[in-house]
Amino acid sequence: MTVTSDQPTRSADTASPPFPSSPDQHLGSAATRTTLRVQNRMLAATRAFLTGRGFTELLPPIIGPVTDPGIRGSKQVDVDFYGHKYKLMTSAILYKQASLLAFAKIFYIAPNVRLEPIETAVTHRHLAEFHQIDVEIRDARREDAIALAEELVSFVVGEVVREMPGELDSLGRDRDAFREAVAGAFGRTTHREATADLVALGHPQDPGAEIDWEGEEILSAKASNPFFVVDYPKGSRGFYDRENTDNPGVLRNFDLIAPEGYGELASGSEREYDYATLVTRMRETGENPAKYGWYLDLARRGIPASSGFGIGLERFTRYVTGRTAAWEASAYPKLPGVVSA
Repeated sequence: MTVTSDQPTRSADTASPPFPSSPDQHLGSAATRTTLRVQNRMLAATRAFLTGRGFTELLPPIIGPVTDPGIRGSKQVDVDFYGHKYKLMTSAILYKQASLLAFAKIFYIAPNVRLEPIETAVTHRHLAEFHQIDVEIRDARREDAIALAEELVSFVVGEVVREMPGELDSLGRDRDAFREAVAGAFGRTTHREATADLVALGHPQDPGAEIDWEGEEILSAKASNPFFVVDYPKGSRGFYDRENTDNPGVLRNFDLIAPEGYGELASGSEREYDYATLVTRMRETGENPAKYGWYLDLARRGIPASSGFGIGLERFTRYVTGRTAAWEASAYPKLPGVVSA
């Protein structure tokens, strides 16, 4: 699957710097300013890469009647929209599918709000407010999305390594750690294989569930290059991940895991778009189809087949800059359970 690395790794036991007590303490830090300059370059490189390949950037919605239900234990936030209960976006996945009615290839830089469980404040990877690089491709297969995610990550990392070596050096980030990422030498394993690895290492991973946060970090810490985990079991993900018709019970999806203990960077899948199958999958996952009226109406009339993914911007920035925690890659971080500006 992956090879053992001699590089230093991050883990849940790594001490985070103290969370800033005020915006000026955080924004006045030289390390914060350098991190945000690198993030700005990453965003510019992302836009250049995707627009150069024919993608159209759209502005995502901030609120809607429904949002992504597959959010691993976090809570959605309700807002009053003229007497109607709307949601802040936890993910724009449903709108990405709808956007393909206008353009064949789209991307967002999308803000998201998820009230993560308080215990995730110590994972170094979770934020209550974050951004995603969201990408969707009409008439694409999972393999197309995987290839694009690999190319995009390699391009962005390469741009930073070439154009901002001084910034990486000032943050203490080892540029040699990116050799395989820049070369696009990403590994791949299946959920079944990853689960077996974790159990062999003494981690009690449920074979029918998503790989938990600690498990992702264990696998990440073993790796010297980014790698994909594919073929999650059907019950572990949302209704929009398409089931493999040749291998029932297995989904046509993937996660991208960074090396060195930085954990998950991205999730993606081939999307379900058939109306009847969507209704069935919603019921199987405990969702009420009546909540998804606008989306199912579109599916009934016909939404395109597609594949796509979302890359967590703050997590991606943390990996590139070598920061200890994802909140250090946000100008105004919102840590689960911590009241802040």
